[in-house]
Amino acid sequence: MTSRKTTIALFVAIAVAGSVFVSFPAGIARAYPVQHAVNVLAAVMLGPGPAVLIAFLTGLVRVITGTGSLLAFPGGMIGAFLAGMLYKYYGKVWLTAVGEIFGTGIIASLIAVPYVKIIMGTSFTALFFMPVFFVSSASGALLGCIIAVRLKETKFAHQLQKH
Repeated sequence: MTSRKTTIALFVAIAVAGSVFVSFPAGIARAYPVQHAVNVLAAVMLGPGPAVLIAFLTGLVRVITGTGSLLAFPGGMIGAFLAGMLYKYYGKVWLTAVGEIFGTGIIASLIAVPYVKIIMGTSFTALFFMPVFFVSSASGALLGCIIAVRLKETKFAHQLQKH
């Protein structure tokens, strides 16, 4: 039997390692879809709270190790929260993916504008962030959705959802 803490640590490790090895050009920046796939999986298997915690810890590790920016926090956490809430209330994996895409691709890209101004001291418009956030979250959410549908029927997933 796997504990929730172990599963959370495993998801963080997958998201951090995935960000190092899996990325692709998306306009002016790079897309890192593994974080978004992990957000969908965590939302389905663990719920909104742990999904947000995983996104936060992943962002923290990536910032500390120099493999991510401060934008990892709003980008990952908002999508994870919305994905988790939609799955909690509706129980549909596809809605979880929509929550991740809308939370990260739209809401987080809008929040990134004042966040970057205040925290990082630079200015950009929402249209600067939105295409990259959207492409990254959509590709990762699709991947996470496909994996979540397959994992949902496993004994492991049922054990996690009981706790």
